[in-house]
Amino acid sequence: MNIANPSKAFIALVSLVCLTILIAVDAIDQDAGLPVITAIVGYAIGNGIAAKQGQPVQPIIGAKPKP
Repeated sequence: MNIANPSKAFIALVSLVCLTILIAVDAIDQDAGLPVITAIVGYAIGNGIAAKQGQPVQPIIGAKPKP
């Protein structure tokens, strides 16, 4: 596994951590936070699948470059 786009990975990771903390301290309702977490994870997975299929995207996680 190779992090192909560190900035996207960083934004997704920070967003997930922040939303998880906000839900844990009851700053936002769980019913509001979980769909956003699901959307972020779905976006990351979708980009990885599209990259694996050869579609033109800048994925968060990409295939390792062949030597």
